[in-house]
Amino acid sequence: MEITIKINGRFASVEVSADVADYLEQAKRNNRKLYRERQRYWDGRECDEYIISTEGRLPYCATPEELVCQRETLDEILAVLALCTDTQRERFLLYALYDFNCAEIGEMCGCSKQAVQLSIEAVRKKFFKIFR
Repeated sequence: MEITIKINGRFASVEVSADVADYLEQAKRNNRKLYRERQRYWDGRECDEYIISTEGRLPYCATPEELVCQRETLDEILAVLALCTDTQRERFLLYALYDFNCAEIGEMCGCSKQAVQLSIEAVRKKFFKIFR
């Protein structure tokens, strides 16, 4: 399998085995997850037991009103997803929940990257239409 890597600002194509390519894809996915995790802690601190014990006196417990609002929001999201086709729903969930990019989803579903982008955009439009 041929992959493209960036070395010193230049791109180079390298032939690697399928196992190595799978490992590199998994590493790329893990890097994206770690980047998003770092964004959560914008002030550079990690959420550990020390911060919880010094800044948070009691563990967070949602109020009954918050629980009802969360449930209503979940019901609304599921209702919008029910309006989508099975293909749109599958592609959107792979993109939004499982952190695959459009090219990866296209390979899994046997379609083009643009078809995946159109499906995801259609689901987004339905969400914006309902929630505005």
